[in-house]
Amino acid sequence: MTIKLVVGEGTLNVVSAYAPQAGLDEDIKRHFWEGLDEIVCSIPPSERLFIGGDFNGHIGLSAGGYTEVHDGFGFGERTRGGIALLDFAKAFDLVIVNSSFTKRDEHLVTYQSSVAKTQVDYLLIRRCDKRLCEDCKVIPELLDHSEVAAFSTVMETRGSPSGVRRP
Repeated sequence: MTIKLVVGEGTLNVVSAYAPQAGLDEDIKRHFWEGLDEIVCSIPPSERLFIGGDFNGHIGLSAGGYTEVHDGFGFGERTRGGIALLDFAKAFDLVIVNSSFTKRDEHLVTYQSSVAKTQVDYLLIRRCDKRLCEDCKVIPELLDHSEVAAFSTVMETRGSPSGVRRP
Protein backbone atom coordinates (compact mmCIF):
# COMPACT_ATOMS: atom_id res chain seq x y z
CA MET A 1 0.00 0.00 0.00
CA THR A 2 1.25 3.48 -0.87
CA ILE A 3 0.03 6.84 0.43
CA LYS A 4 1.10 10.10 -1.19
CA LEU A 5 0.85 13.18 1.03
CA VAL A 6 1.35 16.75 -0.10
CA VAL A 7 2.86 18.67 2.81
CA GLY A 8 3.54 22.34 2.14
CA GLU A 9 5.47 22.45 -1.11
CA GLY A 10 6.74 18.87 -0.86
CA THR A 11 5.42 15.38 -1.38
CA LEU A 12 5.84 12.49 1.03
CA ASN A 13 5.29 8.90 -0.12
CA VAL A 14 4.61 6.32 2.59
CA VAL A 15 4.86 2.68 1.53
CA SER A 16 3.70 -0.19 3.73
CA ALA A 17 5.25 -3.58 2.92
CA TYR A 18 4.82 -7.16 4.08
CA ALA A 19 7.41 -9.57 2.69
CA PRO A 20 6.67 -13.27 2.25
CA GLN A 21 7.79 -15.53 5.07
CA ALA A 22 11.08 -17.41 4.86
CA GLY A 23 9.59 -20.82 4.01
CA LEU A 24 7.56 -19.67 1.01
CA ASP A 25 8.40 -20.31 -2.64
CA GLU A 26 11.20 -18.21 -4.18
CA ASP A 27 8.86 -17.08 -7.00
CA ILE A 28 6.55 -15.49 -4.43
CA LYS A 29 9.50 -13.68 -2.84
CA ARG A 30 10.79 -12.50 -6.22
CA HIS A 31 7.31 -11.20 -7.10
CA PHE A 32 7.23 -9.20 -3.83
CA TRP A 33 10.64 -7.59 -4.45
CA GLU A 34 9.81 -6.82 -8.10
CA GLY A 35 6.57 -5.14 -7.02
CA LEU A 36 8.38 -3.05 -4.41
CA ASP A 37 11.03 -2.17 -7.03
CA GLU A 38 8.27 -0.88 -9.35
CA ILE A 39 6.74 1.24 -6.59
CA VAL A 40 10.06 2.85 -5.65
CA CYS A 41 10.96 3.45 -9.32
CA SER A 42 7.63 5.25 -9.81
CA ILE A 43 8.41 7.83 -7.10
CA PRO A 44 10.42 10.81 -8.37
CA PRO A 45 13.74 11.41 -6.56
CA SER A 46 12.51 14.90 -5.64
CA GLU A 47 9.83 13.39 -3.38
CA ARG A 48 10.38 12.06 0.13
CA LEU A 49 10.04 8.30 0.64
CA PHE A 50 9.35 6.32 3.82
CA ILE A 51 9.04 2.53 3.52
CA GLY A 52 7.94 0.62 6.58
CA GLY A 53 7.07 -2.99 6.99
CA ASP A 54 7.58 -6.53 8.12
CA PHE A 55 10.36 -7.74 5.82
CA ASN A 56 10.60 -11.22 7.40
CA GLY A 57 14.38 -11.07 7.40
CA HIS A 58 17.16 -10.21 9.80
CA ILE A 59 19.75 -7.61 8.74
CA GLY A 60 22.05 -8.65 11.57
CA LEU A 61 23.93 -6.85 14.29
CA SER A 62 26.67 -5.28 12.18
CA ALA A 63 26.91 -3.71 8.72
CA GLY A 64 29.18 -6.43 7.34
CA GLY A 65 29.64 -5.16 3.79
CA TYR A 66 26.53 -2.99 3.74
CA THR A 67 27.88 0.19 5.34
CA GLU A 68 25.96 2.34 2.81
CA VAL A 69 22.61 1.12 4.15
CA HIS A 70 23.31 -0.39 7.62
CA ASP A 71 24.87 1.80 10.29
CA GLY A 72 25.92 -1.10 12.51
CA PHE A 73 23.22 -0.99 15.18
CA GLY A 74 21.10 -4.00 14.25
CA PHE A 75 20.05 -7.11 16.13
CA GLY A 76 20.75 -10.82 15.78
CA GLU A 77 22.18 -12.87 12.92
CA ARG A 78 21.76 -11.96 9.26
CA THR A 79 19.43 -14.19 7.19
CA ARG A 80 18.73 -14.58 3.46
CA GLY A 81 15.65 -12.38 3.88
CA GLY A 82 17.82 -9.75 5.56
CA ILE A 83 20.32 -9.89 2.71
CA ALA A 84 17.44 -9.34 0.25
CA LEU A 85 16.40 -6.23 2.21
CA LEU A 86 19.98 -4.93 2.38
CA ASP A 87 20.43 -5.49 -1.37
CA PHE A 88 17.14 -3.70 -2.06
CA ALA A 89 18.17 -0.73 0.10
CA LYS A 90 21.56 -0.58 -1.60
CA ALA A 91 20.02 -0.69 -5.10
CA PHE A 92 17.77 2.29 -4.35
CA ASP A 93 20.20 4.31 -2.19
CA LEU A 94 18.07 3.87 0.93
CA VAL A 95 19.14 3.50 4.55
CA ILE A 96 17.61 1.18 7.12
CA VAL A 97 16.77 3.67 9.84
CA ASN A 98 16.51 1.02 12.58
CA SER A 99 20.25 0.43 12.22
CA SER A 100 21.18 4.10 12.60
CA PHE A 101 20.86 4.56 16.36
CA THR A 102 22.40 2.64 19.23
CA LYS A 103 19.62 1.14 21.37
CA ARG A 104 19.05 -1.41 24.09
CA ASP A 105 17.67 -4.72 22.79
CA GLU A 106 14.12 -3.93 23.91
CA HIS A 107 14.16 -0.95 21.53
CA LEU A 108 15.44 -3.08 18.62
CA VAL A 109 13.34 -6.27 18.90
CA THR A 110 10.21 -6.01 16.76
CA TYR A 111 8.90 -9.58 17.11
CA GLN A 112 8.94 -11.70 20.22
CA SER A 113 7.57 -15.16 20.95
CA SER A 114 8.07 -17.53 23.84
CA VAL A 115 11.16 -18.96 22.11
CA ALA A 116 12.72 -16.10 20.13
CA LYS A 117 13.34 -12.38 19.87
CA THR A 118 13.96 -10.94 16.42
CA GLN A 119 14.06 -7.76 14.40
CA VAL A 120 12.00 -8.14 11.20
CA ASP A 121 10.19 -4.79 10.96
CA TYR A 122 12.16 -1.95 9.42
CA LEU A 123 11.90 1.66 8.27
CA LEU A 124 13.76 2.80 5.16
CA ILE A 125 14.32 6.31 3.81
CA ARG A 126 16.38 7.81 1.02
CA ARG A 127 20.01 8.30 2.04
CA CYS A 128 19.81 12.00 1.16
CA ASP A 129 17.06 12.40 3.80
CA LYS A 130 18.86 10.51 6.57
CA ARG A 131 19.82 13.69 8.42
CA LEU A 132 16.11 14.44 8.88
CA CYS A 133 15.64 11.36 11.05
CA GLU A 134 16.45 12.23 14.65
CA ASP A 135 15.72 8.84 16.24
CA CYS A 136 14.20 5.43 15.59
CA LYS A 137 13.21 2.84 18.15
CA VAL A 138 10.77 0.08 18.88
CA ILE A 139 7.98 0.84 21.30
CA PRO A 140 7.57 -2.47 23.17
CA GLU A 141 4.04 -3.86 23.07
CA LEU A 142 2.27 -6.86 24.49
CA LEU A 143 1.43 -7.97 20.93
CA ASP A 144 3.75 -10.26 18.98
CA HIS A 145 4.92 -7.39 16.73
CA SER A 146 5.97 -4.09 18.30
CA GLU A 147 5.63 -0.68 16.72
CA VAL A 148 8.69 0.90 15.12
CA ALA A 149 8.70 4.67 15.52
CA ALA A 150 10.94 7.17 13.75
CA PHE A 151 11.19 10.76 14.84
CA SER A 152 11.85 13.01 11.90
CA THR A 153 11.61 16.44 10.41
CA VAL A 154 9.31 15.26 7.65
CA MET A 155 9.36 18.08 5.15
CA GLU A 156 12.44 20.26 5.41
CA THR A 157 12.88 22.12 2.14
CA ARG A 158 15.58 20.67 -0.05
CA GLY A 159 17.94 23.10 -1.73
CA SER A 160 17.44 23.93 -5.37
CA PRO A 161 19.99 22.53 -7.81
CA SER A 162 21.93 25.80 -7.60
CA GLY A 163 22.10 25.52 -3.81
CA VAL A 164 19.70 28.42 -3.21
CA ARG A 165 16.88 27.70 -0.78
CA ARG A 166 13.36 28.76 -1.50
CA PRO A 167 11.82 31.21 0.99
